[in-house]
Amino acid sequence: MPIATVDFDYISNFVRQRAAIVLEPGKEYLIESRLAPLAREQGLSDLSALVARMRAGDERLHSAVVEAMTTNETLFFRDQAPFRAMSEEILPALAERRLLKRIRIWSAACSSGQEPYSIAMTCADFVDAHPGWGFEILATDISEEMLARTAAARYSQLEINRGLPATHLVRHFKRAGTGWQAEDRLRAMVTVQALNLARPFPDLPTQDVVFLRNVLIYFDVATRRAILEQVSRVLAPDGYLFLGSAETTTFISESFERDTTGSAACYRPRQGGQK
Repeated sequence: MPIATVDFDYISNFVRQRAAIVLEPGKEYLIESRLAPLAREQGLSDLSALVARMRAGDERLHSAVVEAMTTNETLFFRDQAPFRAMSEEILPALAERRLLKRIRIWSAACSSGQEPYSIAMTCADFVDAHPGWGFEILATDISEEMLARTAAARYSQLEINRGLPATHLVRHFKRAGTGWQAEDRLRAMVTVQALNLARPFPDLPTQDVVFLRNVLIYFDVATRRAILEQVSRVLAPDGYLFLGSAETTTFISESFERDTTGSAACYRPRQGGQK
């Protein structure tokens, strides 16, 4: 049964308040596909019953709804170009400028961890060629379930098949039952932390590279602007910001300017501008 308009309005307002995600009319199918399985799992007859329980103040259900509506598509080495740019251009450039031989990278909205571990594999390859370097990769997400999956670093064969080259599988993963687990060296690089991008950031160390990909598209312009301004205060003055291919800072934030690194588009802090 299609979701009733009053129930759609309630859920869209709830998700906007909790996670600043905008669900405009026409996105009914998204709510239905994400929340119908949750309703069945909760033993509820339909989405109207789910909304009735939400209105009653079931906080555990509230959290489950946010989890369901903010879990997004991910795969290893998604879009590839940013990782080539990291390997060929960015890490060598940062290595020339970082006297302490330590580089910090933030994977925001990391989902189940394929992005931060793709970054970690790229960094591990760099360390193999340039011993002595250390990397700290911060993986954040609003979903505690996704953070737990990222910390476990365990993936099914189907997930492995989505983007991970066989050479990387052999070098960086080990068998774990019917699936695979990232090797200890990669897991040691990655730290997970809960973070809601639409709210004030906690204190974060300065980051040399920020991956903020395929998440701004879910927010309205005002929220995008606020997120980018917070990111600008976390990113090093000579750092690099990666957004999704359908995302941009243009006409949203004056703190960044577009650049091209290798074959990848990225954004750099605007020198002498707003920061």
